[in-house]
Formats: sequence, structure tokens, C-alpha cells
Amino acid sequence: MKRTIRWAVMIGAVALGAAAYEGTAVQATPQAGFSGTTIALGRFDDIEVFNRAFLPGTAGSSFKNLWFAFEKTKGPSDLYVQNNTWAPGGTTGWHSHPGHSLIVVTAGEVTAYEGHDDDCTPHVYTVGQGFVDEGGDHVHVLRNEGSIEAKTVAVQLIPAGAMRRIDAAGNPNCLF
Repeated sequence: MKRTIRWAVMIGAVALGAAAYEGTAVQATPQAGFSGTTIALGRFDDIEVFNRAFLPGTAGSSFKNLWFAFEKTKGPSDLYVQNNTWAPGGTTGWHSHPGHSLIVVTAGEVTAYEGHDDDCTPHVYTVGQGFVDEGGDHVHVLRNEGSIEAKTVAVQLIPAGAMRRIDAAGNPNCLF
């Protein structure tokens, strides 16, 4: 009888601890002051593209600059083109995507923070600048820390039918 009670107390303590851990460890941060609109969506079969270009070298150099691009998918993919808008102080919330994104800032500026960065280093992008979100398990947040509206256009390639956005827990080193 005592052994049964001891086991019941231990199991209850483990269950309570697990519930408390789960309640704090996986809390996603909500988006606020942010909106995204899909302006185009297309489905592709397998993709296998390889491009290279030999560009003129710098002045006084006989070497040419070599540029490569390679993209390969197995199975169908969905390509999204997104218009994104942040009000001043707006945030996407911490999240990831199952595939990569190419992002261009078209108004204002956005600040990116990485989920794995112990220093919570801000990466600021302004009009005309582009950046890559590598996707997969790359957790990040994009914020408008400026005083005017910020906008981007993003092109995302993800597995067909997958959720485009996956909410994630925030970086505990980022104190915002």
C-alpha cells in the first residue's frame, strides 16, 4: 500500500513537472502590427536548375567573377509571393518556415533577430536591401523598430501543401 502511494506521488510529480515545463517552454510569440498578403501562389513539380555566369573582373584584373545559382527539389513545391507590412513597433512574432525565402525591403526598415543568437544581434535592412531566410529550423522574428511603416516582398519556396509559417518559442536572450 505504501509503495503504491509512493508511486502515485512520484508519477503525479513527474506529470506536474512535465505540464509546467511544456507550459513555459513552447510558448510562441504572437504577431502584432503586422499583416501579410499572398499576391501569387504557384505549384511546381521537381525543380533542378543550375546557372552560372562569368562576369567581367575588376579593373586591372584578368580574373573574371564567377556567379553560381543552384536549386533542386524532389516532389512538388508551392511558391508564394507575399506583400508584408509592419506598423511602427510591429512584429511577426517568432516563427520559421519549411523552406527558404528571398526578401526585399520596399519601404521603411525591418530588423531581424535569429532564434539561435546568444547575443540577440539586430540585423537592420533598409529599402532596396534583400536578405535570405534559410527556412527549415531557422527560427527568427522580423520587427519594425522605426517610426514609419515598413514593407517587404517575400518569395518563399516550400514543400507543396505544407504550412507556410510555423510559430516558435522566442529567443530567451532577446528581452523584447
